[in-house]
Amino acid sequence: MNQAAGADRTSFPTNGPQALRYKVKGMDCPTCAGKIETAVSRLPGVADVRVNYGSQVLDLALDEAATPRTELEGRIERLGYGVAPLPTAADLAMAQASGGAPPAETAEEPEPPLWRTRKALLGILIGALFAAGFLVERVAPGVVGEYAYWPGALVGLAYYGRRAAVAAFAGTPFSIEMLMTVATAGALAIHAAEEAAIVVLLFTVGEMLEVVAAGRARAGIKALAALVPKTARLVDEADGTTREVAAASLAIGQVVVVRPGDRVPADGVITDGASSLDESPITGESVPKPKEVGDPVYAGSVNADGALQVRVTKTAADNTVARILHLVEEAQASKSPTARFIDRFSAVYTPIAFAFAAAVAVVPPLLGADWGTWIYRGLALLLIACPCALVLSTPAAIASGLAAGARRGLLVKGGAALEVIGRVRTVAFDKTGTLTAGRPRVSDILVFAPDASERSLLGLAAAVESGSSHPIARAILDRASADGVPLRPTRDARAIPGKAVSATVMGQTVLVASPRHAAESARLGPEAERAVADLEAGGKTVVIVVRGAEALGAIAVRDEPRADAAAGISALRKLGVRSVMLTGDNRRTGEAVASELGLDVKAELLPQDKLAEIAALKAAAPVAMVGDGINDAPALAAASVGIAMGGGTDAALETADAAVLNDRVGDVAALVSLSRATLGNIRQNVAIALGLKAVFLVTTIAGITGLWPAILADTGATVLVTANALRLLRA
Repeated sequence: MNQAAGADRTSFPTNGPQALRYKVKGMDCPTCAGKIETAVSRLPGVADVRVNYGSQVLDLALDEAATPRTELEGRIERLGYGVAPLPTAADLAMAQASGGAPPAETAEEPEPPLWRTRKALLGILIGALFAAGFLVERVAPGVVGEYAYWPGALVGLAYYGRRAAVAAFAGTPFSIEMLMTVATAGALAIHAAEEAAIVVLLFTVGEMLEVVAAGRARAGIKALAALVPKTARLVDEADGTTREVAAASLAIGQVVVVRPGDRVPADGVITDGASSLDESPITGESVPKPKEVGDPVYAGSVNADGALQVRVTKTAADNTVARILHLVEEAQASKSPTARFIDRFSAVYTPIAFAFAAAVAVVPPLLGADWGTWIYRGLALLLIACPCALVLSTPAAIASGLAAGARRGLLVKGGAALEVIGRVRTVAFDKTGTLTAGRPRVSDILVFAPDASERSLLGLAAAVESGSSHPIARAILDRASADGVPLRPTRDARAIPGKAVSATVMGQTVLVASPRHAAESARLGPEAERAVADLEAGGKTVVIVVRGAEALGAIAVRDEPRADAAAGISALRKLGVRSVMLTGDNRRTGEAVASELGLDVKAELLPQDKLAEIAALKAAAPVAMVGDGINDAPALAAASVGIAMGGGTDAALETADAAVLNDRVGDVAALVSLSRATLGNIRQNVAIALGLKAVFLVTTIAGITGLWPAILADTGATVLVTANALRLLRA
């Protein structure tokens, strides 16, 4: 990190608590995070401590009048962790407001190779000393050989003993380092130096593997951050020339050029050009989307084939990728109900296990058994007692599940929401904009007059509607444009609200009206009336095209279901989840769409009616509400978990507990599947952690296993739990 920048940050006096953010190197597990949180929270003037081991970030508020920043940083370093300042949200906002680049601390140093890390160097040293001890013991057995393993054991004892003492002083007396220290010192005291050296070596190797696993878990999120290019080609609007600038320095309103093959450097709107953009890294959509002038684009998407000019609408700190990263980071920092329960359990379990190990070491000898044998077994139980694997079992799975979801456009705001999604038995959907596209389309064109055709009917209707912004008018105009039907000139256009639109086309008055109003100007035959009634029974809105006094035909429009809606509902049904539509639309339209998709429906609901329906469903079992994140906000908040549809919109990212970025109904079932896979992974992890402890507890008391196998009950279980959680990244 930039040490000069860090020094500048500490040189200004502050009044009252100030928000600080740090990168804590070496914080790779919940146990580490717990030690740091406890140590920092006990300092005067510290508040609002939030620790995220997944991203290795510490956030807090500090009153430097009570505790200097250097003392805070020194306490973290004495615990054995590296600490470097990061810019806070306020720092980034100030930089953006001033038009400058973000603070230098945002440029992360690359991770050093594993063999150069502190734990790796310690492991290499202890391993070399153990190998030397092994050779000495073979060459010179006896008194010399008895002390051959002491150097390796003492190096480990000194390193972990110091960390244990600092952690105990900072408020964590029952840390894994303390258990290791007592076990190693005890083994040396009873002349089990070889096993003491093996224990510290295996523990160090286990911590190295933990670093590797934690790094792999972070890699997926780092890959998302790397999607946004470092530079952009900025257009000078004065003379039209372009120059290369840092993408992080782009301001709202500036225009950038995106060449074919380039990544989009910022969220924005296309002002010139047309192309297809690959948005799969952000939304999970595998098919490139065609984009033209006026369409939004997202930072990190890839321009496929045409040059574009894009006007920036979001700063680097607020673009879609940055918001996704922030939401994932916040979600990983929050604890799920299962994780909170295990934390409470571990806080009670560890001291009890420590006391039990002490009783095993002391009680049998007091009853006449051999002191050396039972002290040895008690020391082994100390290693078994460590709750690291158990504490890690839930957050490791949650972090992997959140990362796996984010990589395919499924955002979940925290472990609590991720757990609830897997337990829902009913999913309630809004209709408009959620199950349907939210924009009416022409579904049917019926011709009544013998001298008319579908094309001529559509052309007359489009000409009359050309000046209207009504949804039905837009549907007719869109269909005419798609079919290549030219718009004829009109005059004397006028609207009769709620009834009709009329205009003179080629010297004749043409009316586009509701069936009831059209009947006042032209008579529909029995067959035409039946056809119109059938269309309306299917939930479609029908308009009649009348020329003079003759009804030429009918055009039906409907907000059609999304292409994947039926498959999405079917996927939920296969998961055992019931789907129901809650809509404010009329009953006929609601029932028609619901029948087509195969789900239940409650129609003509006012906002308060939706809340009542959600409450009734929630009383029976957890219920999820899926809406567009804007007008469904009350229902989204009232449900057990709210899921917002929206391709990266602010509402989709901020309103609900989860967001489906790609607007696919099928992704709701994917969310449920991901959650259930995560819950299953948590159960597997808990079984691994407790199962190994139970096995080694029995074998240790029975005298079958000793100190070095006992370390597998902790370190081995921790590695297994982490590796199992990483499987979710491939979900």
